[in-house]
Amino acid sequence: MSTFDLDELRGILRRMGGVDEAALDGDIAETEFSHLGCDSLALLELCNQVERRYSVQISDDAVSDMPTPARAVAYINSLLTAKAGT
Repeated sequence: MSTFDLDELRGILRRMGGVDEAALDGDIAETEFSHLGCDSLALLELCNQVERRYSVQISDDAVSDMPTPARAVAYINSLLTAKAGT
């Protein structure tokens, strides 16, 4: 089973561009995405990137369940776990 971690999330955000890269350094796990320079469109693009890379489906409504990188990582890992169990 694949796992998703904070470094993977950070890498996707850096590759997407439009995010203040300096804000991604350090411990960002509990920092709200809005404080990292990510708006709702950036979060949707993050979800699109994860969907393509990991073959999971993230609903648009799920973005509100992922206000921080830590919550996003946990949510994405729950999808990967469910996928592995099917």
